[in-house]
Amino acid sequence: MVVRRRWLGFFFYCSSALSFAAPQAAFHPNVIVITLDTTRADRMGFLGSARGLTPNLDAMAQQGVVFTRAYAHVPLTTASHTTIFTGTYPQFNYVNDFGIPLSTKLPYLPDILHKRGYHTGAFVGSLILDPLDGTAPGFDRGFDVYDAGFHLRRHGMDRYKSVERRAGEVVDHALGWLSQVPSGPFLLWVHFYDAHDPYDPPSPYKERYVSQPYDGEIAYADACLGKLLDALKKHGLYDETLIAVMADHGESLGAHGENTHGIFLYDETLRVPLLIKLPANRWAGKRVESRARLVDVAPTILASAGFSVPPEMQGVPLMTAEKVGRASAKTSPGSEDRPAYAETDYPHRAFGWSALRALRSGKYLYIQAPERELYNQSADPEAARNLAGHTKAVADTMAAQLDDFRQKTSQTLIALAKPDPEQMKKLQALGYVGTATGTEKDEKKLVGIDPKTKIEVSNLLHDAMFDVEDARYQEAVPLLERVLKEQPEMPVANMQYGMAEARLRNYDKAIAPLQKAVKLQPDNGMGHYELGLALFETGDWKSAAPEFEAAVARAPKWADAHFSLGAVYARIDRVPDAMTELDTTLSLTPDHYRANLLRGRILSLQGNPLGGLNNLEKAVQVQPESQEAHLFLADAYGQLGREADAQRELAAARSAKPPAQN
Repeated sequence: MVVRRRWLGFFFYCSSALSFAAPQAAFHPNVIVITLDTTRADRMGFLGSARGLTPNLDAMAQQGVVFTRAYAHVPLTTASHTTIFTGTYPQFNYVNDFGIPLSTKLPYLPDILHKRGYHTGAFVGSLILDPLDGTAPGFDRGFDVYDAGFHLRRHGMDRYKSVERRAGEVVDHALGWLSQVPSGPFLLWVHFYDAHDPYDPPSPYKERYVSQPYDGEIAYADACLGKLLDALKKHGLYDETLIAVMADHGESLGAHGENTHGIFLYDETLRVPLLIKLPANRWAGKRVESRARLVDVAPTILASAGFSVPPEMQGVPLMTAEKVGRASAKTSPGSEDRPAYAETDYPHRAFGWSALRALRSGKYLYIQAPERELYNQSADPEAARNLAGHTKAVADTMAAQLDDFRQKTSQTLIALAKPDPEQMKKLQALGYVGTATGTEKDEKKLVGIDPKTKIEVSNLLHDAMFDVEDARYQEAVPLLERVLKEQPEMPVANMQYGMAEARLRNYDKAIAPLQKAVKLQPDNGMGHYELGLALFETGDWKSAAPEFEAAVARAPKWADAHFSLGAVYARIDRVPDAMTELDTTLSLTPDHYRANLLRGRILSLQGNPLGGLNNLEKAVQVQPESQEAHLFLADAYGQLGREADAQRELAAARSAKPPAQN
């Protein structure tokens, strides 16, 4: 009854706003933003697809405004979502890569609406948008609730209970929040990660789309979106809610040689679905054929909800509250064709290649690269014929327009922070290359190898990193060897190769590539950490210690690095230092199994079993199947004269697993 009553409260709120005929400027609608990760525009029925994947979105499109040519500005999740919610370009907000904190100086839609009395909730589908334990620090600003809570996946752990969750679970969490939120306008953000690789839709979509699992992910996400929309309609929230649906970027699926996304700036990864349903379904069925941009989304939502747009936002409303109230041919959205800028620094940061910049203006797509590109999108929508060499004047004009646009939309007021090694480790769990981010000048990014000539290296590395993440080390090794044959000086490839060999217990093979990775990127704390692990396993503890010290220095809140340093200190007779590191580990992660186990064991061996008892009991609690934990606890109980407890633990040890060897 409580849940039902609160849903009815929503209904009465919306109904009363209509019944009393409040002036448009005084009525601020509920706002729902739905972002579909890695979703191509050409899979949408409302954009012409005949695949039948999106019946719920197609039905919603009949009640909203469809922007048929909408473009993202960065083919990466965190950076694109920053543009969506701040209304600013990546060259302005500097969140052009993973793990860079969202500055409080930036305008931010959730924060703006929260300060205007909105209840705010975010429900995201992946570690990549986790502000606390992932790679999107600062994204929780302005949210009453930010539902994330992801963590790194351990060997054998379900992917959907660690680094991501399926759309159905995201929707369930969102509806639970809606049923409890107090009366008043709300902002709800729902993020579906399903279409991101690896493509693994649940049943029955897995079986139905066995040969096209990417399509299966989109069909599943659409069904989950339908569940959300049905709940809104059932409880009287749908009609008077502004709902904006868009993808953050698309997916190449082999186009131009790229398997996934992040490297290139063609339409496969930048043209995205964009659909906005206005309150009272105004302009239902309107289709806007002129170009639209994700940078315009936040200004559009604010203007359509009756709020002023902050001057710091660089996007321009696609429609406004005034125009919504006067739906005529002259005031309807889509009266201008806006140039769309895009960029990716990922090729440079991840591989040392040239970054890319692009501008879509008029009928042309221009890409700034070592071998520049120009395409007539009217005649060549697949960007198959590069005209840059034949129409130099047009290419020069587009290049000048791009440079001018970027210069006018850049600024340097926001400090650029570096992602820490723990964030880089989380990125690699999702198949991305994480690197230390610096304040490198733009002109230095636009030199070097043209990504077009090395795209297969990116594909191989991407596949190899997923193999390492999924513990398929034997499969990863030959892929990484091919990458290193092409680019022997690539830091991340050396590190991944060393990690794979180390997990196969080939520590002698692992050390050399890990040493090379550290030499090439001395500020990469994760490289030091992995090298320390390999050295530790060979028994070279004295050499391992400075590597763990370097990792801790670069990531002071990395619990596993502190534990590893404590473990190596214990091996080289620096026991007081070891206890300090173990205490630090437990202050960061109280349930850290290995830190509790080692701390309790050290105290027991020092003749202080009572001091170590809590740690050993915690270790057994955290991993009740650990033979080692039961044995150490039995020994502590024995020293304390608690024979019955000691015998119980010995019996548990006999039926438990032997100590892990990795």
